[in-house]
This record gives sequence, C-alpha cells and structure tokens, in this order.
Amino acid sequence: MTTPRATAELTADEARRIALRAQGLLGAPDRRSGVRGVLRRLGAVQLDTISVLARSHELVPYARLGAVGRTTVEDAYWKDTHAFEYWSHAACILPVEEWPHFAFRRRAYRDRPHWNHELPEGVYERVVKQLRAEGPLTATELGGAKRTGEWWDWSASKVAVERALMYGEVVCVERRGWKRVYDLAERAIPASLLHDELDDTECLRRLVRLAGQALGVGTRADIADYHRLKGEQVDAVIAESGLVPVTVEGWGRPAWADPAALQSPPRGRHRTTLLSPFDSLVWERARTERLFGFTHRLEAYVPRHKRVYGYFTMPVLAGGRLVGRVDPAREGRALVARQVTLEGPKAVPAVAQALVEAAGWVDCTDVRVERVDAPELRDALVKELARALA
Repeated sequence: MTTPRATAELTADEARRIALRAQGLLGAPDRRSGVRGVLRRLGAVQLDTISVLARSHELVPYARLGAVGRTTVEDAYWKDTHAFEYWSHAACILPVEEWPHFAFRRRAYRDRPHWNHELPEGVYERVVKQLRAEGPLTATELGGAKRTGEWWDWSASKVAVERALMYGEVVCVERRGWKRVYDLAERAIPASLLHDELDDTECLRRLVRLAGQALGVGTRADIADYHRLKGEQVDAVIAESGLVPVTVEGWGRPAWADPAALQSPPRGRHRTTLLSPFDSLVWERARTERLFGFTHRLEAYVPRHKRVYGYFTMPVLAGGRLVGRVDPAREGRALVARQVTLEGPKAVPAVAQALVEAAGWVDCTDVRVERVDAPELRDALVKELARALA
C-alpha cells in the first residue's frame, strides 16, 4: 500500500497527549455520560478472569471516572441491552450499536464450522431450542459446562453454545458469578441492529475508524491490534476510513490520526491512577514503549521465579506518564503492595496517591508496602502513604 502524504507532523509529546485524551485520561472526567460513555469512547473494554482489586472491566472505568460504584459499573454494561460480549481485541464488552459491524467476524466463524472438533448430532439444535424456551441461561443450566468430550475441558453443551455465540445466533447478555449468561440474539439485540447486512468492507472501515478514534493516533499495527484485525484488512480500508495520515517524531513508520484529535491541542487535568494491565491504553506493548518509554508485560501467566514486576502488575499513570508499577493484593481491609517499582523519586507522591485512592474504592482502610525495587525509596513511600491516609 502506498501511504498518502502526511497531513500533519506531530511531536512525540503531542502524540502522547493525543492518545491520552482519546482514551479519556486527559481532561475532566465525563461523569455525566458515566460508564456507558467510557465504553462508547473506547469502543471495547476487555474482560479477564483475574480479580485482584477488581476485575479488569471494572478497573477501566475507575481509571477514567474515579470511585464509581462497582454495582453501577455492572448495571451500566448489562442493563437495558446496552452492550454485548464478543471477540474484539480479546473477549470484550462492546456497545450494542456495534453489533452489525462484527458481521464480518461472525461470517468468518461460520465459514469454518467444525473448529477441528465434532459435536454429537443434535446438540447444537437442542441448546438453541432450550434457550428459546427457557433463556437466558448459563452453560451449567444448559446441561453442564465441564467436559464430556475432548475440547478445552468443555461439555458438548458448552461447546455448542460457544459456537452459537461465535456465529451470532446466541449472545452473552451478562456475567453472573463470572459465568456467561446466554440468550438468543433475536431476543437480546434490538431488532434494528440484528442483521448481518453490512459487507466485510463496510464493517472493517467502521472498526478501523473506531480504533483510530479510540487511539487518537496510531500506526497500522496499533490500529490493527485494537480489534485484532489483519494488517491487510486495515490496508484495504484505511484510505476510506476517515482517518488522516500523519508523521510522528521518533516513530519511524507511517501513522494515522483521527482528524478531530488534530483540531485542538490536548489540554486538561491528568488522571493519577492505577491501570488495569488489560487497559486499552497499554494493550499493545510496542505502542506503550513508543508513547511512554515504558515496558509493560502481564506476568500472571509467567512462572513465579521468572516474574520481574509481579503477578498482576498495574502501571501507575500520573502527569500523563507511566511512572511506576504496583503488584497489589488484598488482605482483609488492607491493600497490600507486594511489589512497587518506581521510575524515580518524583514518582513517590503519585504512586502513594494512586494506592490510597484505589484502597478507598475497594473499601480498604489501610495500605501496606512489602517490597520496593529501589529500597532507598521505601521509607519515602511509606511516609507519603501515612500522610495520605491520615
């Protein structure tokens, strides 16, 4: 693909601030639009099974809005058919109005129907029939989630309902005790949105545009990663997506920006907060290094003896920079910082503030520090925490 001439030249600092504003982390929090506004702004909020302070889909709006109630978060996602769960960057909560734009992915799933395994005859039809008669239901209620076959330790009923979800015949309408709750798409999705009429090009054009808006500015790889598109899919539609080509100091590769992001300089108050390791600000490791000079890696699935920063390392955002890392835990009413990594002495007040605010959000009354990678900064951090908690 031949990249058109750039319409603007951005400094590295401008690109960083544009990205922060696009992600809702620069400027006053938009509390009027609340959690639903965050979801629409980001276009996708990743789900994950790990819960330390809270689950990732709760941490994402917390980082942008502050101490929003956790029940409020769940209600905002799931009540009134406001969102659905599907495969985007990973398993994500998505705004319900984007249902038509994932038709390309549903078609792709339907085009490879067996997934290298077979279902016993009639199981798929039985699951759909049961949902029609009794839904919404969990996999357990559909006949059990655990294995009777060979695939992913799932029962035939679980395989069938997950296949139906991929195809778009079934939708996850909420999480109950972290279990997916399934219903027929024809019941759960508004009739005006329940169609696969858009061709692949229109779907991809929309998702590329949404990714560009959520990123503010990004390379081809950044944009592709947001909804896990292929590079060639991005290439095919980016010229008609509404994004504009730009150059960014130090990036060394072509970039694209949301034109609205270029209309005014990004200004406003920076958030000081812990970020989920699954936050869309830090989804793509190379982009995080490019924007912030910060290496981010989730180590939950790394053997303990090979971890550098901890099990559930949460980056600390302050002043528009990533200034440290915290590996948190909870013990009773105490938030425990098992390991703290600071980018320097100036990070101490920000990390203390982020820890105290997060503790209050999850109803902890104390913060305890176990290990600081720079031991000479431990006393300063403990004193700052004591002052903030006083």
